[in-house]
Amino acid sequence: MNMDSQVAYEGKTMKGPFAKAIVELGNENDKIVALTADLGKYTDLYPFKEAFPERYFQIGMAEQNLFGVAGGMARTGLIPYVTTYGVFATRRANEQLAIDINYGRANVKIVCGLPGLTTFAGPTHQAIEDLAILRSMPGMTILDPCDAVELYQATKAIAEFDGPVYMRLQRGEVPVFFDENSYKFELGRAKVLNSDGEDLLIISLGLMTRHAFEAVLALEKEGIKATLVHVSTLKPFDTETILEQLYKSRAVVTCENHTVMGGLGSCVAEMAALHGAPIVLRMVGVQDVYATCGSTPFLFKRYGLDSATIVEHSREVLHAKEKFVS
Repeated sequence: MNMDSQVAYEGKTMKGPFAKAIVELGNENDKIVALTADLGKYTDLYPFKEAFPERYFQIGMAEQNLFGVAGGMARTGLIPYVTTYGVFATRRANEQLAIDINYGRANVKIVCGLPGLTTFAGPTHQAIEDLAILRSMPGMTILDPCDAVELYQATKAIAEFDGPVYMRLQRGEVPVFFDENSYKFELGRAKVLNSDGEDLLIISLGLMTRHAFEAVLALEKEGIKATLVHVSTLKPFDTETILEQLYKSRAVVTCENHTVMGGLGSCVAEMAALHGAPIVLRMVGVQDVYATCGSTPFLFKRYGLDSATIVEHSREVLHAKEKFVS
């Protein structure tokens, strides 16, 4: 497989890439402020608090108020970075996020932890439908970074973007997948990580690209060549890049750490239908269920988000493609 030189998957990690980036932003721009709802420690905001105590605001366990305050601060010319967990932002404070921030295009950056099945705490904390909820909000920009390198770069990039952004957060020791010297995050652009896959196309979102990469390697051992496309901006969706790849392969597998309803798989299906791309599609992600408690590896295996499931779906879609063509 001729994998793009941007990939450097060697099992390394980086500590607190979001914390590192937002502290650097704070040094560069005194309009950067940080707000949280009693989760500063668990969303890697404490380094910013220590560096800029006068620009750190602890709102308490009141997420609806958190977004209202952030929207107001943005009206004064500040650039608020707001952290909480994805479920608390999109479920509990949905109205404030929609009206106080998104409707008025407030320049607020919403950075939310515990995406998908990355927490042991069960359905109350697993944000499996956050992206679907936010995709339906007009004009909302939605990011799901893959690794430490992309999270660091995206945190800094959204400071230059004028408008509301929702970004999923990986905290603590975050795996390094991309080469920090050669990879460049681009808002709104997907990345074709290898283009020699003549058999099928795998499109992955966020951290699922790491699992999709492992699946591509496993498929290659079976003689199956797959093109891998990484998506970090779910909205606005990179229609041009994805369509170009869809027309090259009728067999497509999407991978997301999210329900299969309303996220990446839905984006691809909608786009294929609207543009007349004749594809056979399988969606890897959380099916129409709430997950149980457990470690991330356990949950990914149980609910079919691991590399083995991606391989299985790839075989299935190739078989379905043969029937479709015949």
